[in-house]
Amino acid sequence: MKPEFLIIAENVEKWYDNNFHVLRGVNLEVKTQEVVVIMGPSGSGKSTFIRTFNALEPYQKGRIIIDGITLSHDLKNIEAIRKEIGMVFQQFNLFPHLTVLDNVTLAPIWVRHWTKKQAQEIALELLEKVGIIEQAYKYPGQLSGGQQQRVAIARALAMQPKIMLFDEPTSSLDPEMVREVLDTMRSLATSGMTMVCVTHEVGFAREVADRVVLMDEGKIVEIATPVEFFSNPQEERSQKFLSQIL
Repeated sequence: MKPEFLIIAENVEKWYDNNFHVLRGVNLEVKTQEVVVIMGPSGSGKSTFIRTFNALEPYQKGRIIIDGITLSHDLKNIEAIRKEIGMVFQQFNLFPHLTVLDNVTLAPIWVRHWTKKQAQEIALELLEKVGIIEQAYKYPGQLSGGQQQRVAIARALAMQPKIMLFDEPTSSLDPEMVREVLDTMRSLATSGMTMVCVTHEVGFAREVADRVVLMDEGKIVEIATPVEFFSNPQEERSQKFLSQIL
């Protein structure tokens, strides 16, 4: 039986340099196959928060549980949790000297200990899934930004994670490239992947999210369904935020 919640964050607190309080008692539970979109102004702690889920950012107080495993400072514990989480960043972080196919197969071969043949078969399936199988033998520098971001998504999926985290995956793309990445994310959401997405893409949040979270000044201000959040936000801070982006 799958646990009801794949992510549980309880009273998460984080400071930078012991004086900047970036996360202030943040609580969030994400159900299996749920899509949660986190929105908020720059500097609100959104990206820092989701980066605590796989220990890319340490936190000082509270508790985070991923798929029943409580995150600790133990490296084996962190490694076990990272095997369950795929992450896509603003920057693509692809290896420029490796082909697209090699970028996608690298981690499964080294971390999951798959054979090269097995890794390549799955990588090609994923590249087809994200719509760029014809780019498999090219190098990242030969691809558009949108194509590179879709390679990054395929690379994260190649580890067969239970959870996908997206940290503003379209923010560094030209406007005409945004749609192809969002379409890939929509497809992933409809396939039943558990997803937490930090994004300012309102259309994506309206269409795909099960819940929208607004963060500001290191706190969660409001959590609601997209219909409730965009048409009838309860908090004054949410109303102000939406008046600036809609």
